[in-house]
Amino acid sequence: MRAPEAGVCNTSLPLQERSTNLPGKSKGLLLNEHYGISLPMTTSAALDLAQALIACPSVTPADGGALDLIRARLAPLGFHCGAIDRNATRNLWARRGVNPPLFCFAGHVDVVPPGPLDAWASPPFVPALRDGFLYGRGAADMKASLAAMIVAAENFIQANPAHPGSIAFLLTSDEEGDAQDGTVAVVEALQARGETIDYCIVGEPTSVAKVGDTVKNGRRGSLSGRLKVKGMQCHIAYPEKGKNPIHALAPALAELIAIRWDEGNEYFSPTTWQVSNFHAGVGANNVIPAFAEALFNFRFSPASAPEDLQRQLSNILDRHALDYELDWTLGARPFLTPQGKLAEAAREAITEITGIAPEFSTTGGTSDGRFIAAICPQLLEIGPENATSHKINERIALDALPTLVRIHERILERVLRDIRRVIA
Repeated sequence: MRAPEAGVCNTSLPLQERSTNLPGKSKGLLLNEHYGISLPMTTSAALDLAQALIACPSVTPADGGALDLIRARLAPLGFHCGAIDRNATRNLWARRGVNPPLFCFAGHVDVVPPGPLDAWASPPFVPALRDGFLYGRGAADMKASLAAMIVAAENFIQANPAHPGSIAFLLTSDEEGDAQDGTVAVVEALQARGETIDYCIVGEPTSVAKVGDTVKNGRRGSLSGRLKVKGMQCHIAYPEKGKNPIHALAPALAELIAIRWDEGNEYFSPTTWQVSNFHAGVGANNVIPAFAEALFNFRFSPASAPEDLQRQLSNILDRHALDYELDWTLGARPFLTPQGKLAEAAREAITEITGIAPEFSTTGGTSDGRFIAAICPQLLEIGPENATSHKINERIALDALPTLVRIHERILERVLRDIRRVIA
């Protein structure tokens, strides 16, 4: 199985189990007939766009032509599209309107590598329809989400061409990688020219069992460390002539593992500390190593400041009289969107469209929301089910697409169109 050429967006691909070239048939009708599911006619636009985006082989940090495709879609709607690129990363900032409030859809077009191609039932960058699902790398994380947000904006603008406020899209090709030149670069550029965002939805796959059942209204912080404990190498038969760094570190490690760092709060679970990697030794069983190295990570709530966690951990290492080197990396500070206009609009929209009362959660890993939160007081993450993200045969249920479109469109209506009522 051969992947498309890197950086080439192949939008003319034979889709498995799809017969869209029948005369007089819309794709939406074909899906209804073929899969026996109820999809509105507007599904076609979101599904077509999702497939076109999946056909772009945008392995991070490449965008694979996806941003050009999106730019061409947004410009006719009146969006002013500007590139805010940095190094090898392409970023798009597209805005329609100049008046507040500014409602922003945010996300990423880059995907993780597909892994072994032979393990896929169909090529990862050839979108395929099977058994009521759309398959392809990025289907769940997060090209279908992008398609749903764009179509929702199209529908809203068509119905409300003179809508109050402004709408924007903040898109990057550097979220799945180092995330050093993506959303953070756009945020820095907006900060430099004094632009802020009032409301933002990030299209990460947040749902668990059904679209809309989980909304992320915050994320924990991430603080990583690289610890190197020094010893003295020697023959293992003569331990008195050396110093075993593993033995020296073990009591401190046990203490760190047992600590309850905080109790969290009503929105966040308690802070956790985990060792992710541990290395020592030269590969022989008769040598005491010269050093032991551990990589670890805090996922922390606002109940603990990163500086306090650093200080507490260092104090423990010092109390055990370790000879060590310690390097820190603050990956993200925690952020939270409390109850407010955006959360209320999302809850009402999801409940109205799906019948589900969504759970608002701060669990899980980090996202680009951590950067946007610096210029946006109300930010939520809403997207499809997360079960297959980054996996072989990644997929999204076909009926998730129209649901997402309607949710995003209804949120736009409640946040922007309702402003006119307030002003009136």
